[in-house]
Amino acid sequence: MPSLRAHHDGALVSSIAPAKTALVRARDLTKIHPGRSGSPPFLAVDAIEVEIEQGEAFGFLGPNGAGKSSTMRMIGCVSPRSSGSLEIFGLDPDRDGSRIRARLGVVPQEDALDSELTVTENCVVYGRYFGLSKSLARERSQRLLAFAQLEEKADQRVDQLSGGMRRRLTIARALVNEPELLLLDEPTTGLDPQARHVLWERLFTLKAGGVTLVLTTHYMDEAEQLCDRLVVMDHGKIVAEGSPRALIERYVTREVLELRFADDDRERGYAEVRSLPARGDRHRVEELPDRVLIYADDGDAVLEQAHSRGLEPLTALVRRSTLEDVFLTLTGRSLID
Repeated sequence: MPSLRAHHDGALVSSIAPAKTALVRARDLTKIHPGRSGSPPFLAVDAIEVEIEQGEAFGFLGPNGAGKSSTMRMIGCVSPRSSGSLEIFGLDPDRDGSRIRARLGVVPQEDALDSELTVTENCVVYGRYFGLSKSLARERSQRLLAFAQLEEKADQRVDQLSGGMRRRLTIARALVNEPELLLLDEPTTGLDPQARHVLWERLFTLKAGGVTLVLTTHYMDEAEQLCDRLVVMDHGKIVAEGSPRALIERYVTREVLELRFADDDRERGYAEVRSLPARGDRHRVEELPDRVLIYADDGDAVLEQAHSRGLEPLTALVRRSTLEDVFLTLTGRSLID
């Protein structure tokens, strides 16, 4: 098992070998949740195929209900698969669940910290669950709290921490068993922008040290920032796979023009936008309730066309395409629906 050790600059460095190998392999992986109160069974994960390599940051991107968390729970060996094959570290979770869990770190959506204990005690007690001696658990806890930038809070109770600090503590605690694979389910949900960026910085440090990260998120910027590769999920299926940049280049244009119209001018504005001549093979118009999106390689040129037609939108914005646009193109709905 790889170890995380303190480098001279205080960063955590892993002894994982640089050669990459698949830590997770799934084929036709399916999860069906039983119905409740007479309702029919629910197909949460629909025969997906995934391979996650050692040392990468891999993401499951999609809206709530897409099947991301159900997939993570199967990888975390806390929810059995309904059908298909799944291997983690080359082991079968049905037979070797306890062996796999000993090599995992898990950061759930909801912090499961003990608010009655101090920051240090939360880590030490968690380490004891993995059979660590009290002295070793305390030693690792001190190092991990330094990594999480929580040294000054070590003796405070958890209920005195901010939301961002609690998330960093949850990650620190998940590393106490020196896992090879860290699962993060919606790691920054509910955090303010500053806290999110601090958490991203800690995750970058972990990845640089060789820890394999697997995360779910419905934040497009988070996926673009953190993930080497990702899959886009919708209604339990994988609808696209690749690096963030490759997916953007494959499915959408380089730029997007966003136009917003006054309520009494929206119908005419949308009609005029639909009649604009296409610029390029992938020119496309997407009408949303509050704005219209025009996908084109040159957004400023399209805006000039719109102005030449006498259109006067309330706001006009030319921006680069994002994973949000990829998802909208593939599914016809926004990630935040």
